[in-house]
Parts: sequence; structure tokens; C-alpha cells
Amino acid sequence: MTTETDPFDPNDAGWAPIADDGFIAHVGPVHRRTADGAYAFRAEPKHANLIGVVHGGMLMSFADRALGETAMRAADGANCVTIQLEMKFIDVGRLGDWIGICPQVVKRTGSLVFMRGDVRAGSRLLASADGVWKILRRRPS
Repeated sequence: MTTETDPFDPNDAGWAPIADDGFIAHVGPVHRRTADGAYAFRAEPKHANLIGVVHGGMLMSFADRALGETAMRAADGANCVTIQLEMKFIDVGRLGDWIGICPQVVKRTGSLVFMRGDVRAGSRLLASADGVWKILRRRPS
């Protein structure tokens, strides 16, 4: 089985791993490119499902993180939580693929951020994600 590897790699200029000791530390590393807000990860054996392709749960976790961080930036740094995430799986991610997403803010209201993004391995569309994030307000002290 061959892989279609995107020319971007974590060692290339502009990509940096996301520092996270929580869940992402277990499934990552996940990288971010500041110039355009893109996210990516290299599909490894730990990401495989029973048939040897990238598990849909990994693609959903990846999309949730990328869209969620982008929603928080759109909310001027306020904490946000996922209240809805829909994934449409279109093709499989293969081990070795450099899998990326460029999150897009569809709309921000006073309390919600609507997001979307396409998960790709090179030119192949693997999945599309649409979701809504709730902007959390801090209680007055």
C-alpha cells in the first residue's frame, strides 16, 4: 500500500507541535502552522483501526482540537466547548499520511462560534467537519 504524503512536515518552517499534557499527548503529536492556522499530524500505527487505516475517532479528535482552538481565537481567547460536531467520512487516511485541516470560522455570535473544515491527506479529501462551540463566560468574582 502506498501513501500520499503531503510535502509539509513538522520539521519544515512554520510547523510547531502543540504543547498539551492531556488527551492530545496520548494521540499526538498534533502540529500547528501559525501563518495560516492549519493543523496536521503524521498518521502512525497507534492511529490505526482494525483494518489498518486511520481510525475515525482519531480524525474526529483531530478535527475537534483544531476547530476548537480556532473557535477560541475567534472568541477573543475566551474558553469554548464543543456542543456539536458532525463528521462526514469520505476516504481513508493511510499510515504515513500527513493529515491536515485548515479550520474556518463560519460565524461568531455573542455566545456561539460556528466552524467547519476539511480533513485532507495531500489532495485527498478524507472527511469534512462542521460544528458549534459555546463561548464560556467567567462568573464575576
